Amino acid sequence: MPRIPVHREPKSPARPRSGDYNNQHRRSRDYDHYQQNPHTSLRSRGGGGHGQPPKRQISTLTGHLVAAVGEFVGTFMFLYFAFAGQIMIVTQASETSISNGLASSQQNIFTALLYGFSLLVNVWAFYRISGGLFNPAPARSPPIRGLFLFPSQLIAAMCAAGLVQAMVPGVFIEMFMTAELVFVVLMLAAEKSKDTFLAPIGIGLALFVAMMGGVFYTGGSLNPARSLGPAVASTQFFRYHWIYWVGPFLGAIVAAGFYRFVKFFDYEQVNPGQDSSGGDVEER
Repeated sequence: MPRIPVHREPKSPARPRSGDYNNQHRRSRDYDHYQQNPHTSLRSRGGGGHGQPPKRQISTLTGHLVAAVGEFVGTFMFLYFAFAGQIMIVTQASETSISNGLASSQQNIFTALLYGFSLLVNVWAFYRISGGLFNPAPARSPPIRGLFLFPSQLIAAMCAAGLVQAMVPGVFIEMFMTAELVFVVLMLAAEKSKDTFLAPIGIGLALFVAMMGGVFYTGGSLNPARSLGPAVASTQFFRYHWIYWVGPFLGAIVAAGFYRFVKFFDYEQVNPGQDSSGGDVEER
């Protein structure tokens, strides 16, 4: 008697167990790469995720040179605004012919505040690039890097003092004031770190320092719109109104150029571990 064929449903492929995928993932090279150091962030591991090439490693000499340039610019900006503000304080005191003890004490207080705030703002902006030392005395860097930072600090101090003595054109005063403010905005707000939420405080202090250093000479605009509004309202455009346009734009270009410079050379590698808690980054 012939057999009747029996229809059977095709078997579905076996579903992998839940642990198989995880085991395969753990055996992959990507998993091993990301598990080498669990305390290291994506940014410092050199890659931004799958499909992105790792960051290039800069040489030790390049790191020292970038740190020296950062220390020069930071020291220059710190002392430039401190010197300019101190000259403004002394000049105003002599013009009013007040020489009593109270006036002298006020000068000392204003001078101390100006130096302190100028140091605070510039260290905040430059500490991730060079450490923000700005002074050969407290330098705690390795000896080789100290050989680069020490002359940078001295040359920057001389340049700042010389420029303050010769800063007659108001366009350059506006340029340096705007450059200070814009660079602080870029480093504190555009660059993300653990203290980004404090960026408004640093930006406000940067404006305060810039105004203290330049308000006596140009009125401290730092913003073409800030100068255009009163000029239109009063229908008075002075012959030097162009200063408040050219100076801020030049300052923004200088700040953006230097920001691109330190980003190009991966400043995070120049002075590593500045945003760490202290225990998860090895010293170079």
